[in-house]
Parts: sequence; C-alpha cells; structure tokens
Amino acid sequence: MDIRVDGKVAVVTGASRGIGEAIAAELLASGAKGVTITSRKEPNIVAAASRLDDERVLPLVARADSEEDAERGIAATIEQFGGVDILVNNAGTNPAAGNLTEVDLGAVGKTWEVNQLGPLLWARSVWRQAMADSGGAIVNIASVGGMRVGPIIGAYNISKAAVIHMTYHLANEMAPQVRVNAIAPSVVRTRLAAALWEGIEEHTAKAHPLQRIGEPDDIARAALFLASDAASWITGVVLPVDGGVTGAAAAPGLGG
Repeated sequence: MDIRVDGKVAVVTGASRGIGEAIAAELLASGAKGVTITSRKEPNIVAAASRLDDERVLPLVARADSEEDAERGIAATIEQFGGVDILVNNAGTNPAAGNLTEVDLGAVGKTWEVNQLGPLLWARSVWRQAMADSGGAIVNIASVGGMRVGPIIGAYNISKAAVIHMTYHLANEMAPQVRVNAIAPSVVRTRLAAALWEGIEEHTAKAHPLQRIGEPDDIARAALFLASDAASWITGVVLPVDGGVTGAAAAPGLGG
C-alpha cells in the first residue's frame, strides 16, 4: 500500500533528531504540503531543517510544555501553510531516572510537564485554531513503558501511561472531527533511550522477540499510517511498535 498525505499540513513536536525527525521526513516523502518541526533549542532545529533540506519545512523554536509556544506554533503553521491537518506529539524527556521512592521530585515534575501536559497543550491549541472546524488526525508518541512496569524510569513510564489514557479521552471528545491515536514504542535507537541500549545493544535486542532494537523509521512509518486517510476508521487506538515485547514475549521463567 502506498500511503500518502498529499496536500496535508503537519506539526511534529520534538523533531530535531531521532523519532521526530524521522516522522517529519516520512511525511515529506509521502506528499505533505508542509511540515512544521519544533525543538526548544534553535541550533538543533535549524540543523534538523538543514538535514531535511526541503522548502516545505518550517523550523520553530518552541517548548513542548508551554501553552504560549503551542498557540504560537500552530498559528505560525496556519499562516505559513494555510491550516493544520496532522499533529504528532513526539516531544519528550526523561531526566528522572531512579526509584519513585527516591527520585528527585523536581525532575519528576519536569518529566510530567513535558510528557503529559505538553501533548494536551498542543492538542488543545490545534483543536481550537484548526481541527474543530476542518478535522484532522493527532498521533501521540507514548511508550510500552506506559503499559507495563519497568525498573528505574517509573516517572517516565507513568507519564506515558497518562499519554495513553489521554489518547482515549481525546479520541472520544474530539470525534468525529478528529482521530486521535498513539504509538507505544519499545527501545529505539535514539539519544533519549541511549541508556537502554548503548553498549548493551545485543542484550537489549534479545529481550525483543524480533531480536533487534527499533529504529526511528519503524516508528515513523507507523505514524504516517495513523495520520493518513488509510487509517480513516481508526481512533482511540494505542499501537505497540515494539519488536513483540508486549504481545509475543514470554513471561520470565516460563521459557523464551
């Protein structure tokens, strides 16, 4: 199936590298009219725009957890390209490694602000400024950590569980104008997830039934599908793109 988004306008938050940049590239390759990419650091987003090397890219400095930046980012996209059809809430952070009983609460708060509040701010803004009238699709990047307990990054996992439940709520509230879905990746080769694979890639790969860690393009292709009209009867779905971790991995001590 040749999945296309011809003529559509997208906003991808946290797109200066990794999964966000890969999603932006996939949307452009599939015919998007324009793609706004955001990052909180200007040098990073300028570099990403240079790598994408496409006049249809609008790079913006914007924080994921700022309502003002969300309003400004959506407005700038509408001014530049005439509307917004797709929002991909990809921006995320994980500064709060440690057990929940001991981890620094300031770091926990920052993780929850970026990962939980951020997608809501951008979804609200795109709803008010564009999608309530013209419709569209929202794709939230969650995590398999939001679906199961894992060590050390509990604050991150809780934030992604919130994203998953937020996806269900927004899908209900925004229907039928807007479809809202989420992707739950496992370990992907990104800087954010480096502590989970760098130097231990073979070990991490073996924890996945498909015997490899994910690549940003794996997530980008799934995001393209959910954002496109090929998924026009899909909303309120969380799609694990995880090498089989949530559906095909054997329980500890039971083989596999």
